[in-house]
Amino acid sequence: MTAKPALWRPMTEADLPAVSALADLIHPDYPEDDAVFAERLRLYPAGCHVLARDGTLQGYVVSHPWMDLDPPALNSLLGTLPVTASTFYIHDLALLPQARGSGAASVIVTHLVGRARAERLPNLSLVAVNGSARFWRRQGFEAVRDRAVMDKLRGYGEDAQFMMRAVSSAREG
Repeated sequence: MTAKPALWRPMTEADLPAVSALADLIHPDYPEDDAVFAERLRLYPAGCHVLARDGTLQGYVVSHPWMDLDPPALNSLLGTLPVTASTFYIHDLALLPQARGSGAASVIVTHLVGRARAERLPNLSLVAVNGSARFWRRQGFEAVRDRAVMDKLRGYGEDAQFMMRAVSSAREG
């Protein structure tokens, strides 16, 4: 009998304790309060998903419309989403080691490109950490060298890169 594949599904409030536990495990150098995940889910549930296999979470993604070249500070509450957003921001995509290399990350990135398109946003943006820039480049993202953005990345670590991808990019996932 083969194991069922892990599948992405919408995040629910009941998932929040497990999402926080995954975040602590996967990103110990980037701690965020439970309230951050709860607020993102409340503000934009369409951008919050979990990767589940047999009832166990193996990853999550948190994303939402936001403003170009203005990544939110780590562990900060947003209050509201901007009325005139100019990018679709991927706050976090985190997978346990056993889920990496399965194609699950590419599947959810393709979904998020569709969300950005549905919101009529011209691009997606994120802060790549922990050496993940290579993965994001394979997904069509490019590093943005902007002094103001680089100043905002101080809390993200030395290897942090702000990256963007056009929605109309030829590479759709």
